[in-house]
Amino acid sequence: MTDVLRRGRASLAFSFFAQGVAFALLVTRIPAIQDRYGVSDALLPVFLAAVPILAGVGSVTTEQLVKRIPPSRLLRWSQPVVLLALLGAGAGDGVAQLAVTLGCFGLAVGALDASMNMLGVSLQRTYGRSIMLSFHAVYSLGGIVGASLAWVGAHWQLALWVSYLPVVAVLLPAALVGSRWYVDGKAAEPGAEGAGSESGTLVFTLLLPLCLVMTFAYIGDSTVSNWSAKYLQDVLGSSEQLATVPYNVYMVTTLLGRTIGDFGVRRFGAVVVVRAGALVAACGFAVVAVAPGAWVGMAGFTLLGLGLCVLVPQTFAAAGRLFPGASDAAIARLNIFNYVGFLIGSPLVGALGDTWSYRGAMLVPMVLVLVTLVYAHSFAPRGDRYGGGHERARAADVGRGGNGL
Repeated sequence: MTDVLRRGRASLAFSFFAQGVAFALLVTRIPAIQDRYGVSDALLPVFLAAVPILAGVGSVTTEQLVKRIPPSRLLRWSQPVVLLALLGAGAGDGVAQLAVTLGCFGLAVGALDASMNMLGVSLQRTYGRSIMLSFHAVYSLGGIVGASLAWVGAHWQLALWVSYLPVVAVLLPAALVGSRWYVDGKAAEPGAEGAGSESGTLVFTLLLPLCLVMTFAYIGDSTVSNWSAKYLQDVLGSSEQLATVPYNVYMVTTLLGRTIGDFGVRRFGAVVVVRAGALVAACGFAVVAVAPGAWVGMAGFTLLGLGLCVLVPQTFAAAGRLFPGASDAAIARLNIFNYVGFLIGSPLVGALGDTWSYRGAMLVPMVLVLVTLVYAHSFAPRGDRYGGGHERARAADVGRGGNGL
C-alpha cells in the first residue's frame, strides 16, 4: 500500500514538473513565435487570450468527463497532447497552423491542470496530511528549467522546433511511463465533512470565496510575469539585463516557499499559512510600488514570490476539503478562475499604468490579495486536520489504480 502511494505521488510530481517545463517554454518564447509566424502586434493579444479561454473550456469539459472517466486517464492523455502541441507551435509555418496548435494546447492544458490537481487533492486526502504544496513546488522547478532551456535556445538562436524537440522527446515517453502509477483516490463519503457535501454535490455559492482567492492570486502572478521587467526598466531605471532578473527571483522564491509550505500547513494550519502568504504578498506589492530603485524593487518581487506561492495550492486543497463528496467537480470549477485571473491581470495593470501610473497600478493587486484575508476562514480544515498531532494515519484506501485503460 505504501509503495503504491509513493509511486503515485512521484509519478504525479513528474507530471507537474513536465507541465511546468512545457508552459515556460511556450510563454517565454512568445516573441520568437510571433516572428516565426508573422503575427502582428494587433493580432497577438487575440492568440494570447484564446489560450486561457480555451483552457477554461477544457476545465469545464473535464468536470463532466470525470463523472465517467477517472482523472488519471484524462491526465495520461492530455499531457502528451500539450507536449505535442508545444512542438507543433514551434514547427508550423502558417498562422492557421499556429491557431490550431495553440487551440489544442489550450484545451489540453485545461484538462491537464484540472486532472493533475484532482489527483493531488485525492492523494492528500489519502495521506491525511498536507502535500499539495510539494506538487506545485515541482511545477515551479519545471518552470525554472523550461525558462532556462528557452534562454539557451534564444542565446544560440536555435529554431523553435530544435529547442522544443529534445524536450518533448524526453518528457513525453517519461510521462506516459510514469502514468502507469497514477492513483485515483476514493472520494470521501458524502456528508463526511464540509458544509457543501451533504449530497455529494457542488454548491457554487460555497465555492465562490475560493474562486475569488484563486482569481486574485493569478492576477498577482500575471502582474509579475508580464510587467516585472518593464516596471524595473521603465519605472525604476534598471538596465535591460537587470530587468530580466525579477521574474527569475520570483520563480526561485516561489519554489522555496512551496518546498517548505507543507511543513507550515502541518504545523500551523492552512488558515495561518494563507493569511501569512497574503500579508507577505501585499507587502511585496507595496515595496514594489514605493521602491526608489531597482534593487529595492527586486526585494519586493522576492516577497511576492514567497507570499503568492502558497495561495493557489491551498485553494485547491481547501476545495477538496469543502466538497469531499464532489471534490473533482469543485476543483475543475475552481480551476477556471486560474485562467480568469490571467485574462484580467495583465490588461488591468497595463490599462492602469497607461492611464494613471505603473506605481499606482501595483497597488490594485495588492488590495485584491489583501481581500484574501476576508476569506481565510474558507481554508479552515474540517474533518481532517493537518499537524499539531492531528494527522490521520497514512494507510488508507487508495481507491482504484490509475493505469487501467
